[in-house]
Amino acid sequence: MAILVRASRRFALSRWTGFRWLRPLLSLVASTQLAVAATAPAPWRLADTLGLPGWLDLSGESRLRYSTLDGQFRAGRTGGDQVLALRTSLLAEFKAEPGRVVVELLDARHYGEDAGSFLDTTMVNPLDVLQAHLRWDARELIPGGTNTIRLGRETLDLGNRRLMARNAYRNTINSFTGLDWLWAAERGGSFRAFYLLPVRRLPADLESLRDNEFVADTQSFQQQLYGFYAELPPFAGNIRGELYYFRLQEQASYDSRSRQLHTPGMRWFRPIRPGQWDFEFESTLQFGTSRLVADRSREPLEHLAHLQHLTVGYTFDAELRPRLGLRYDYASGDANPTDGDNGRFDTLFGARRFDFGPTGIYGAVARANLNSPEYSLTLRPARRVETTLSHRWLWLAEARDAWVGNGIQDPTGRSGNYLGHQLELRVRWDVIPGNVRLDTGITHLFAGDFLKRAPNSTRQGDVNYAYFELTFLF
Repeated sequence: MAILVRASRRFALSRWTGFRWLRPLLSLVASTQLAVAATAPAPWRLADTLGLPGWLDLSGESRLRYSTLDGQFRAGRTGGDQVLALRTSLLAEFKAEPGRVVVELLDARHYGEDAGSFLDTTMVNPLDVLQAHLRWDARELIPGGTNTIRLGRETLDLGNRRLMARNAYRNTINSFTGLDWLWAAERGGSFRAFYLLPVRRLPADLESLRDNEFVADTQSFQQQLYGFYAELPPFAGNIRGELYYFRLQEQASYDSRSRQLHTPGMRWFRPIRPGQWDFEFESTLQFGTSRLVADRSREPLEHLAHLQHLTVGYTFDAELRPRLGLRYDYASGDANPTDGDNGRFDTLFGARRFDFGPTGIYGAVARANLNSPEYSLTLRPARRVETTLSHRWLWLAEARDAWVGNGIQDPTGRSGNYLGHQLELRVRWDVIPGNVRLDTGITHLFAGDFLKRAPNSTRQGDVNYAYFELTFLF
């Protein structure tokens, strides 16, 4: 805790002074949104204020996040970083039961970043269509449950979101175009089958991203994703199970990694409840062909990888609702960069904040070439406030493979595989339930031997990251 306090003071001196104009802006945004939301006893909704007819619904979300990075771990970069991220979405639903039309717009932008800041399409995607699909709810299609069919562009959360996710913390959101069918059984459980074209967010070049330039997103049959996700009915003791299979087909002309991957897996869990143990176990196999680097001149490699996740926790039935949790994550890496095989796990279209900490200009931990245990403590000091302290150790699963996402690698393996350990403190507050949320936190990465020895490491030592986020739902 003392380390986090010292780190926060360091931020105040080294980064905040260069962004003085942010303080009055945040104060203005907060006071305006609080004043609007506080006038209504129930959550304020745009549709109610506009007096829209029953067949039309309109809702949205606006989020502002300031984040700062002190120190650097990505190869080829120096110094710190800071950025102001804005994300706004507007969702319209036109209802004509049993069908409806769903359209959602998303605008994701970054401002005030430093020279040489890390930017990509996970951070910037100026105004574009996130969803645009027809939905049909058909009970009579298959008896014994409800059937929902979606045709068009949509977002998806599957399971615990490690392979398919509608991103929450990340500034941009994955979307897909295609056909999606969900059957939900009346007695519990469901089955989902889909054929989708992942949407490519544009622009992709750094200069256009810096300028928040608008370019329409697109999709192509050169990249296809299909498969199924099945949720089993609850077992005794409220134990749940899920089975899934994903097939990703990708042509080299679309993505030079040329992934042809089969990804079957299973997940077993018991939800978190006061006064009881909870657990989660997920195991995923991945095989096919792929490239370790985006290089069309190289032949695709035989791909065989796997992912293992285990969580065990206990929530005390006490005033602060304390929960102690233990986690372990293993995502395989490539043991030998020259043997013609690829053993590095590919997380497909999953999210990672809920497992590994903040992303964006931080994003130190990825679900690939990773061997990592963690413990955490969660408390609720007030009814609408949740605090979490987590401590995670980080090793490369394979010393000769890269620290994925950060560009640091020692092909000889002589730098070892110990990345270091990460300490995070996070506070979330529903200021006005249904309208205003506050999320803030600080993370400290203790540099391990690999960061100190790897030939292309920045060798800048420990890294600090902090963020302040305000979300308004309407």
